[in-house]
Amino acid sequence: MRKTILILSAMMIVISSSAQEPKWQDLFNGKNLKGWTKLNGTADYKVINKEIIGTSKMNTPNTFLATKKMYDDFILEFEFKVNDGLNSGVQFRSNSLKEYQDGRVHGYQFEIDPSERAWTGGVYDEARRGWLYPLTYNPKGQKAFKNNEWNKARIEAIGNSIRTWVNGVACTNLLDDVTKSGFIALQVHSIHDQSLEGKTVSWRNIRILTEELNKYKTPENMDEIKQINSIANTISEREAREGWKLLWDGKTTNGWRGAKLDGFPEKGWSIENGVLKVHKSDGGESTNGGDIVTTRPYKNFMLKVDFKITEGANSGIKYFVDTNLNKGAGSAIGCEFQILDDKKHPDAKLGVNSNRTLGSLYDLIPAPADKPFRPGFFNTAMVVVKGNHVEHWLNGVKIVEYERNNQMWNALVDYSKYKDWPNFGNAEEGLLLLQDHGDEVWFQNIKIKELD
Repeated sequence: MRKTILILSAMMIVISSSAQEPKWQDLFNGKNLKGWTKLNGTADYKVINKEIIGTSKMNTPNTFLATKKMYDDFILEFEFKVNDGLNSGVQFRSNSLKEYQDGRVHGYQFEIDPSERAWTGGVYDEARRGWLYPLTYNPKGQKAFKNNEWNKARIEAIGNSIRTWVNGVACTNLLDDVTKSGFIALQVHSIHDQSLEGKTVSWRNIRILTEELNKYKTPENMDEIKQINSIANTISEREAREGWKLLWDGKTTNGWRGAKLDGFPEKGWSIENGVLKVHKSDGGESTNGGDIVTTRPYKNFMLKVDFKITEGANSGIKYFVDTNLNKGAGSAIGCEFQILDDKKHPDAKLGVNSNRTLGSLYDLIPAPADKPFRPGFFNTAMVVVKGNHVEHWLNGVKIVEYERNNQMWNALVDYSKYKDWPNFGNAEEGLLLLQDHGDEVWFQNIKIKELD
């Protein structure tokens, strides 16, 4: 009797253990491409030794091998290997719609990047917004990928949370709500160099989990890597813990006033669907509604502002602003993160060495020409101030860095349009400003973290 009880107990443990195993589904049967379809390009995909092998090809756009089935929330795992020189990726929550660029594949992409940049595991928004989580946010993640070897990837897309891992190393922690559902797709990137033709990217052991995701997802480690919240006008639990606050609530004008007014401008600005808009007027500097500034100054901080420019537009984000310096015509005085359509606005050709282009410290320090700007979409500007050290970031990439309150800074100012303003840029604190330059520009997701 005792032996029977022991056997039954052992059987129950096995059954219980089996019942608790995650219900993975294989997306690739190891034999053929059943359940997949090729989109957009003409690069080749073949099955060899239980691997899907994609081969690069000249004179074709990006090619995608997509699942015929759509997925919303899931945990996806796969192994991949790529030849040096060939960029690739795995699409998820992606779509191919006739009404969007005649069926062009667009959506989230897990990046495969064997270059020195080393952004494998970052998240890119294919054919849409560009980089959402470049690995400039996560230097440790840049070391996870192994060149010319098999690598293991994991993607957890659950609700608005998107997290990725490469070889067990956390790479991306992103909050985004633009696309809820779509297919999975394997990318063979277009090439423009004949020497890259015939290079390959391979995938194997592709499986997906769609049930009991909260049970099997990786526990959140708030100190592991930086979280980026792309959901407009929200502060995540993680951001609140780190000290971030909304500088604009997405609904009212609370916390802001006209730079030359006691209250908010009665014209020239509007709030529509969570977007703060400065209106198109005559293209002049502060000639319509005028600039708006925060109602209190800031000293050491990280400021983030999402902005979207219309064609040919000019605007700016200013800091260390003192509204008492200029009571006459024109904009309030302060250091400026330039917002500009470099291709269409004449200001891009003025100044010295392109120091009036997008992202530049206006009229003082130029941003690089290859900055990661996303035309037609919202971009994230970030200004970091730590005492006399200041940085400009655009979409996760640092583009300007400088020190102020020194001889070199003062000499730089003396050769700029700010030379007549005493002690320009050296104030310990100042107001923050959004500029009215007579062009329509959109702002949202304005948030700040004050630093010690």
